[in-house]
Amino acid sequence: MCAAETLLFGTAGVPKSSAGTSTVSGIQRIAELGLDCLEVEFVQGVRMGSDTAQKVREAAEKLGVALSVHAPYYINLNSVEQGKRMASQERILSSARLAERCGAQSVVVHLGFYGREKPEAAFAEIKKGLQEVVSILKKERCPVVLRPETMGKKAQFGSLEEVLLLCREVDGLQPCVDFSHIHAREGKANTYLEFHRILKKIGKKLGDAALRNMHIHISGSVYNEKGEMRHVNLEESDFLFDEWVQTLKDFDVRGMMICESPEQERDALMLKNLFFS
Repeated sequence: MCAAETLLFGTAGVPKSSAGTSTVSGIQRIAELGLDCLEVEFVQGVRMGSDTAQKVREAAEKLGVALSVHAPYYINLNSVEQGKRMASQERILSSARLAERCGAQSVVVHLGFYGREKPEAAFAEIKKGLQEVVSILKKERCPVVLRPETMGKKAQFGSLEEVLLLCREVDGLQPCVDFSHIHAREGKANTYLEFHRILKKIGKKLGDAALRNMHIHISGSVYNEKGEMRHVNLEESDFLFDEWVQTLKDFDVRGMMICESPEQERDALMLKNLFFS
């Protein structure tokens, strides 16, 4: 894991203001806006062809836009059905292989649901499934980093503690820290002190190098007692993003920050301006 030089700001998927809907158009628009990175969304399935992936890589390299990939939403490594667990593993593998062709650095993954299992049992099953995937990618010499995401619904596997423990126990994993999910999951984590504790915990559990190559998701969110309900723009939410940005600056956080707000490019630019002001 290489330390990044700064924190890069970008969008989840093609910006709405792009001239076209293709990933290449999205990369071009990111550069025009003065943003730095793009998360390629495979959330409905890994359907990009090899030729297109090569064009994506070339456009990103030419324009200096860093890429990541988001694996399909329909992944559950804790499914009671073996076939669904195996299909989930294949979706992660396909995402990583195509991410490498695109020149993407990492793949963000939703890992599954607790179902009727206790959290400890779900952790063990998910860990086993991830270890098998990582082993295959190592054999293929695929350099892409898998990043389990912190999740916003209480029924979903992916508390901050679970994600950090997975990253400690499965070689090669790094977290995708979605601060809006952490906030929505418990209705907390929304002050400078709480953001400070999260970043300090990441550094303690994974080392300071993890803070120099973070992958962050952010948006506003509406939530209830069960956790996140939907994304909203940051200024329409209760998220204290001014305090959050200051904490990132104070910890010298680097890597990629992906905005998932409905008006994602606007919020991404706002956050970038705040960070560098």
